[in-house]
Amino acid sequence: MPYAILLFLHLVAAAFWVGGMATMHFAVRPAAVATLEPPLRLRTMAAALRRFFVGVDASVTLLFVSGVSMILLAGGFRNVHWRIEAMMSIAVVMTGIYVYIRASVFKALRRAVEESAWPVAAARLNTVRKLVSLNLALGVVVFAVATIGRAG
Repeated sequence: MPYAILLFLHLVAAAFWVGGMATMHFAVRPAAVATLEPPLRLRTMAAALRRFFVGVDASVTLLFVSGVSMILLAGGFRNVHWRIEAMMSIAVVMTGIYVYIRASVFKALRRAVEESAWPVAAARLNTVRKLVSLNLALGVVVFAVATIGRAG
């Protein structure tokens, strides 16, 4: 039972993070670009990302806590399938990218928005977009490893 609960929490956290990146990338950003002038668009995107990142902070924490707990319940890394090691490796890379976005690029974006430095804010938002695209692709790879990898 504890394993099933941990797995459920793990999947919910992964779905929030990866699904949220997809929503921001494929729905929120294009809608903002299509309907809002640059200053309002940049303010809106900074506000939306700030709110989203609070959930991602919780999701990343929950992913690592639940993932490591499930590995420990299985008896450690020597007793898990190769896909678990692959998912953990990709998760470390994704988390590094996220921490860089959160601690550096997003901080610079918020500062530029506060100062109404629109070209700087736009450049920072574009950097966030590119890094989120990379993390989204990596997240899809993790889902593939988790599901398709079960066969091997």
